[in-house]
Amino acid sequence: MRIENSIQDAVLQAIKSLYESEVNAAQVQLQNTRKDFEGDITLVVFPFLRLSKKSPEITAEEIGTFLQENVDLVESFNVIKGFLNLVIDKNYWLNILSEVYSVENFGLKAADENSELLMVEYSSPNTNKPLHLGHIRNNLLGFSIAEIAKANGKQVVKTNIVNDRGIHICKSMYAWQQWGNGKTPENSGMKGDHLVGEFYVEFDKHYKAEIAELVEKGLSKEEAENQAPSILAARELLRKWEAKDHETVELWKTMNNWVYDGFDVTYKSLGVDFDKIYYESDTYLVGKEEVLRGLREGIFYQKDDNSVWADLSADGLDQKILLRSDGTSVYMTQDIGTAKMRFNDYTIDKMVYVVGNEQNYHFQVLAQLLDKLGFSWGKDLYHFSYGMVELPSGKMKSREGTVVDADDLMDQMTEVARKMSEELGKLETLSGDEAEKTFRMIALGALKYFILKVDPRKNMMFNPEESIDFNGNTGPFIQYTYARIQSVLRKAADKQIAISSNLKIDSISEKEKELLKRLSLFPSVVQEAGDNYSPAIIANYCYELVKEFNQFYHDHSILGVDDAAVMNFRLVIATAVGKVVKSGMNLLGIEMPERM
Repeated sequence: MRIENSIQDAVLQAIKSLYESEVNAAQVQLQNTRKDFEGDITLVVFPFLRLSKKSPEITAEEIGTFLQENVDLVESFNVIKGFLNLVIDKNYWLNILSEVYSVENFGLKAADENSELLMVEYSSPNTNKPLHLGHIRNNLLGFSIAEIAKANGKQVVKTNIVNDRGIHICKSMYAWQQWGNGKTPENSGMKGDHLVGEFYVEFDKHYKAEIAELVEKGLSKEEAENQAPSILAARELLRKWEAKDHETVELWKTMNNWVYDGFDVTYKSLGVDFDKIYYESDTYLVGKEEVLRGLREGIFYQKDDNSVWADLSADGLDQKILLRSDGTSVYMTQDIGTAKMRFNDYTIDKMVYVVGNEQNYHFQVLAQLLDKLGFSWGKDLYHFSYGMVELPSGKMKSREGTVVDADDLMDQMTEVARKMSEELGKLETLSGDEAEKTFRMIALGALKYFILKVDPRKNMMFNPEESIDFNGNTGPFIQYTYARIQSVLRKAADKQIAISSNLKIDSISEKEKELLKRLSLFPSVVQEAGDNYSPAIIANYCYELVKEFNQFYHDHSILGVDDAAVMNFRLVIATAVGKVVKSGMNLLGIEMPERM
C-alpha cells in the first residue's frame, strides 16, 4: 500500500475519533511537503474545520497528535497555519529501499492466463515507401504502450497491419513498369523499401506533369487529376489485381517482398517487434463480405453507380463510401475486415489503435460501422490519437520525396553521437567494437527519449542535435548517469565491498530521503502511464530520478565515507536507482550502456 493510502486511512480514523464524524476519502487532501518546511507529507486541514469547530492551527495540532500516537509511520509533525506537516519514520524509508533493492522486478506486475488481453496496433506502413520519421514516432509509441501494458500485468499482443494493396502500391508498380529498366534491390544495391519508394516519387513527378498539360488544354484541375494517363493506368492495375490477373499479382508480390525485407531491417534497427502481422490483401476480402452483408440487411445502401455507402448522419457523422462503383475497396473496408479477423483470432478485451490524429474521424466512423454490423466490441475500440512530428524545415511529404528516412536518420544520429562523444572524451576507454555499439545505443536512446518524453497527444518538433545533448532532459543524460552508477558499483566490487540489504543507519539526509521518495513512486508511475497510455510519464519520471541522484552524488561521498553502514546504505541507494532507471527506460525501448 502506498504511504498516502495509509495516511489517508489514518486521517479518516482520526476524524472519526476526534470529532465523531465520518468524511469522504476525497476530502483528505495530501501533498508533498514544501522543501522549505520540515516534513514529508502535508495534510490540508481546512476541510475539517466545520467538524472540529476550532481554528486551523488547533485542528491540525489535534489530528497530528492522534496520528503520532496511533500510527507507527508518523515520527513527528509540525503545524503551519492550516497545514499539518508529517515527518515519516526513518524505518519506513529503509524498508522501501530494501524492497526496491531486493525485489527482482520492483514496480512491475506479471500477467497470468486470467489477465486482460490488450491488442496494440502500430506501425501500419504502406508498401510504396520506406519508413520515415513519422513512422518512427508511431512505432516507438506503440511499442512502449505495449511494454507499459505488460508491466501493468496485462497480456499483450503487438500487431501490425501492412497496407500492401491499393492505389498507392499500384502507382509504384506502374512507375517501375514504365521507367524501372529492370532495377532490383540486388542489381541496384538499394534497400527494397527505398527502391519502391523511389518509384512512388517518380510516379508523382510524371502525374503532376500530365495534370499541368491537361489543364493547359482546357480541362479543370479536378478533371485533369482524374483523366491523367498515369492515374488511369494505376487504377487499371488495381482493377486487374483485384481480378487476380496473374502478371499483375506476380509484380505486386515481387515489389512487396522487396519492401518487407527492407522493413525488417528497419524494425530490427529501431528495436521494435510484432507478435502478429496482418495484411490488407487478406483482410479487405473479409471486410468486403461484411459490407455486402450490411447491404443485404439494409444497414448500408447502394447508389445508382453501384457504389456502397453508410449513412451515419443520425450519429452526428456523414455519408461514408465503403465500396467504389467499380467494386474496389477503401481503407474503411479493410479495417472492418481486420477487426473481425483479430477478434476471431484472439479473445481481445481491449483493442488499441496507435494512429495519428489526422485519422480521428476515421476511427469514429469505424466504431459506428462495426456496431451497426452487430459486433458487440465495435464501440469499445480505442484510438490512441497522437500528434505529428515535424522538423525545423516543416512538414514532410512522401510523394514529393521530402520525408526524413528512418534508416538515414538512425545512421545520422549515430554519427552525431560518435562526434559528440569523441569531443567530450566520453568513450575513450572502450574498445572499437564496444564504442561503436555504445554510439548506436546513445543515438537510439537520444532519438527514442526525445520523441517519447513529449505528451504524445501534442505535435512535436524533432531536433537531432538537441536530442543528443549529454546534459538536460535527454536520453544520453539518463544513460550517462546510469553508467556512472555502474562505475561506482564496479569500483566497490574491485575493493571487495559486499553490499547488503540489511540497512542500519542512525539518520537519513534530506537528499537521501528525496531519492527514496522518488524510488517509492515507481509502481504508481508505471500504473499511471498504463492508465493514460503515456510513455511520457515514464520518461519524465526517469529524468527526475537521475537528476535527484546527481544532486545526491554531488553532495554525498559513496565509497569515500568512513562509516561502513553509511557506505552500504548509499551503495544500496545507487543500486536501486540504477535498477529502477533501467526498468523505466526499458519500458521505452531504450537500452542502457554499462560504460560511457
